[in-house]
Amino acid sequence: MIKIHTFTFNAFQENTYLLTNESNEGILIDCGCYDNHECYELKDFIESNNIKVTQLLNTHCHIDHVLGVEFAKRTFGVTMRTHQIESQVLKAVETYADVYGFPKFEKTSIDSFIEEGEEIVFGSHKLKTLFTPGHAPGHIVFYCEEEKFVIGGDVLFRQSIGRSDLPGGDFNTLIKSIHTQLFTLPEDVTVYPGHGDPTTIGFEKRYNPYCAIVK
Repeated sequence: MIKIHTFTFNAFQENTYLLTNESNEGILIDCGCYDNHECYELKDFIESNNIKVTQLLNTHCHIDHVLGVEFAKRTFGVTMRTHQIESQVLKAVETYADVYGFPKFEKTSIDSFIEEGEEIVFGSHKLKTLFTPGHAPGHIVFYCEEEKFVIGGDVLFRQSIGRSDLPGGDFNTLIKSIHTQLFTLPEDVTVYPGHGDPTTIGFEKRYNPYCAIVK
């Protein structure tokens, strides 16, 4: 069984997820820790629970989701993977980090790319990669069919959606991603978003004011 640990980091209140399995291996997704307190909160939790971080993944590369990537690489000896399209999104972070109030942002890079449909093997489990652009051009989410959850980044929130007015974003593309990639999943699938509380596919299909399809 996969356990999902949530850490809320940085001024954007971004959700960083640590997935652990029965072998006490860990996958870090969207590592957003920034200051020393946040970085060592994450490090201390991992070390005190004897977790071996084996993978570092990103749903996308906006600043709030990558602030801790270089720290994680250095501390846990892992490489970062995400979709190839996010390369330019990540590179742009260097140009605006100071303006956004993150002068100590550590420049980082994508080490290898994740393809649409790729299955991330995690012990006896698999996370399927779904391509969900609209908030960011190369946005992906990770779906575990067996455990019925999605690590969803900034696509779908509880009764809200990701913003689409940032470079590379598009409202119609975002809605299409939600309808074709997420709302086709079983209704009891839990969505763990990049900000805020978890929700379910069924709830959002009925009650989300931006994208509901069930009347």
